[in-house]
Amino acid sequence: MKIGSSATWALALVLFPSAWAAPGVFAVRQYGAAGDGRTLDTAAFNAAIAACSAAGGGQVLVTPGRYLTGTIRLKSNITLQVEAGAEIVGTPDLTQYQSFAPPKDTPMGAGSRDWHRALVLGVDVENVTIAGHGIIDGNKVFDAHGEEHMRGPHGILFGNARDIVLRDITIRDAGNYAILLELTSDVEIRGIKVTGGWDGVHFRGWKGHPCRNVSITDSEFFTGDDNIAGWFWEDTVISRCVFNSSCNGIRLIGPASRLIIHDCLFFGPGRFEHRTSRERHRKNMLAAILLQPGAWERTEGSLDDVQISDITMHDVTTPFSLTLTPGNTAGRITINRMTATCAYLAAATVESWAETPIEKMTLHDVNFEFTGGGTAEQAQAPLQGPLLDARALPVWGLYVRKVKTLEMQNVRMNLVAPDARPAFRADDVDRIDMDTFRTSPGGAPPLILHGVRELNLRDTDAQVITR
Repeated sequence: MKIGSSATWALALVLFPSAWAAPGVFAVRQYGAAGDGRTLDTAAFNAAIAACSAAGGGQVLVTPGRYLTGTIRLKSNITLQVEAGAEIVGTPDLTQYQSFAPPKDTPMGAGSRDWHRALVLGVDVENVTIAGHGIIDGNKVFDAHGEEHMRGPHGILFGNARDIVLRDITIRDAGNYAILLELTSDVEIRGIKVTGGWDGVHFRGWKGHPCRNVSITDSEFFTGDDNIAGWFWEDTVISRCVFNSSCNGIRLIGPASRLIIHDCLFFGPGRFEHRTSRERHRKNMLAAILLQPGAWERTEGSLDDVQISDITMHDVTTPFSLTLTPGNTAGRITINRMTATCAYLAAATVESWAETPIEKMTLHDVNFEFTGGGTAEQAQAPLQGPLLDARALPVWGLYVRKVKTLEMQNVRMNLVAPDARPAFRADDVDRIDMDTFRTSPGGAPPLILHGVRELNLRDTDAQVITR
């Protein structure tokens, strides 16, 4: 047998588990891992990682097999290489899991340490990669004493870490979030697939310590809860991804700056049920993109320089919703080339309920199709304040509230069934520049304006009513 390539060493380890690995490669079977799906292999994984770290770093190799483990503790300067045919499977024994301890001065540090448990855990680490075409299986390990009396360990958690790469792996059936990034920056997530569990990727930064420089590209998310969610993001790119959820696609619940969402597909219904819903076996997808700083709790800061482009979505409650709450501000948010079909519950919204207005909202080349069916009674209903999720409104297409400048160019809003509500309503807007706006003909007046101080219309034949 010719010695030298990592593939050769991988084959040797399968055929001869006691064989030594190539220099710089530390195979978990060499350290006693059975990979039979019954033997607890946690100690073997952590021994291989410790040896790799002591040698200055390298690759920890997981060859084909089914490895039952508790928490795998990552160290700096290593690659956990999970090869095709290899599965890391969470043990049902909750005593085998360890956790990250967030700083006490953050909201994450106030709750139970158990909430921060994970199957694969990296704390205070840097230069870590998890790669390969294998599987990290959370094994639906639930905890009757956990959040909502069911949530167990996360799939992968990085706490206070940096220079992290997750590439090509599949994460399935996490006991809570598939990937949780707490106070972690400089992260590349590429080519992964997440199925089942709660959130796919969840960010938990904090004021003065956001999650910075995170890219999520070429990945697929099929989750029961939000596909991507969290707070305090800076310099984040989400691109060329597929989103399918029984909750929201992308849900921002705190401040963010320099956020790009580009070339993504969102579609419902979800393939995996929303386990904590009051409705049994609920799988309908909610909003595609939901930006709502401060919606869960007061997270003061700014939402600014958000660029959303080349987005396609189908069968969602609403295509897009931006809601600003007290303590938060919003600068420039731009949507270019967004198409939605079969939006079935709520109008798209751009609304500030904070002390200050949203500075500028731009929509270019937008085509929204709504299912319609709204009644005259719904058109006369009082406007509700924001909820945690998209809500029905006395308008079917777009609702805008408390914005300095709204710029709309080549915006089309259509109905599948007639709707008695207006297509568009704006409250308390300094300036609207509208160029080429089209809606489904007939029904209620399409444009209702309350407190709009300057209106510039071009190539827009819709009826306008000012109140």
